[in-house]
Amino acid sequence: MTKKTITLFTLAAISILMIVCCASDEEPQLAQKDDLFLWEIYESKIKPQQFVDLTHTFSPGIPRWPGFPAEERKIIYTYEKDGFFAELFTHVGQYGTHCDPPGHFHKGLRMIDEIPVKEMILPLVVIDCSQKVAANPDYQLVLGDVEAWEEKHGRIPSGSFVAMRTDWYKKFTDFQAFYNKDDKGQSHYPGWTIEALKFLFDERGVTAIGHEPIDADAAVAQKEGFFSCESYVLETNRFQIELIANLDKVPEAGALLVCTWPKPRAGSGFPARLFAIIP
Repeated sequence: MTKKTITLFTLAAISILMIVCCASDEEPQLAQKDDLFLWEIYESKIKPQQFVDLTHTFSPGIPRWPGFPAEERKIIYTYEKDGFFAELFTHVGQYGTHCDPPGHFHKGLRMIDEIPVKEMILPLVVIDCSQKVAANPDYQLVLGDVEAWEEKHGRIPSGSFVAMRTDWYKKFTDFQAFYNKDDKGQSHYPGWTIEALKFLFDERGVTAIGHEPIDADAAVAQKEGFFSCESYVLETNRFQIELIANLDKVPEAGALLVCTWPKPRAGSGFPARLFAIIP
């Protein structure tokens, strides 16, 4: 990626942020020629880029935290009888690719409707641990992985979204492989370390983190504490995205992440739709 490409993409990113952040309740004004520059940037700089969906399709029976029930669906209107099709969906907030707001673990902190839209489009940092996880499914991302990323790409941007790539998402359609239980019933899948997370949030000021397994904590680490990594992330009043897909299809640096979800009042979490824009 050339310096010129990065500069143009940065300008385009700023333009999108202006669209998201500058909404107003005032009366709309007639557009002037200079007011249309965001459309021009979209047409020339954003639209030609590659868009990668980072979201799993969810349905009943997908991998989920064992304490949660599977989704249920009921058809309530049909084409034949009613002239249109509609379903009733029943699922826990933490289902499929989903957002965990701070209030999911910590009473009094932000719930999902309180996360502002300006936090839904962010620079995307991808730390690739896939080879280490292939050798050891219990691998936990350490500070050295973060430092290695910075040696290669420079300082992690403040306000960015940091995703841990493990390629674990490829097991999503195989329930047994996704949980990866041994003969004693212990699951084995990767996660973060507190040391790395504290550096990212305290020293680099990132906005959120995400990963491909169902938890921020590696399965074997959950015996040692009550989801200590997830609890730490949410205690900072930031959010996380779990069960991300296709991180192997985006670059380690240079992309933008767009993450959105519905807005239930005081919601404890909700399935999310994520995609990356790649220069």
